[in-house]
Amino acid sequence: MNALSEFVRNRRKSLGMTQPELAEKAGTGLRFIRDLEQGKKTLRMDKVNQVLALFGYELGPVRQEREE
Repeated sequence: MNALSEFVRNRRKSLGMTQPELAEKAGTGLRFIRDLEQGKKTLRMDKVNQVLALFGYELGPVRQEREE
């Protein structure tokens, strides 16, 4: 499990929501919510942001400096 999956699971539970309720409110499938909470490595960022938007958050790209 990773920090994102823990955050989503904890946030959902603190709001008293089930996984199916979160999926419905976020407009995603239940399978996506399960994959997200289990820390699946390959998830679509737009769908992750649909879920995070319910909690007032959003993910964005992280810029890294390149060594030349």
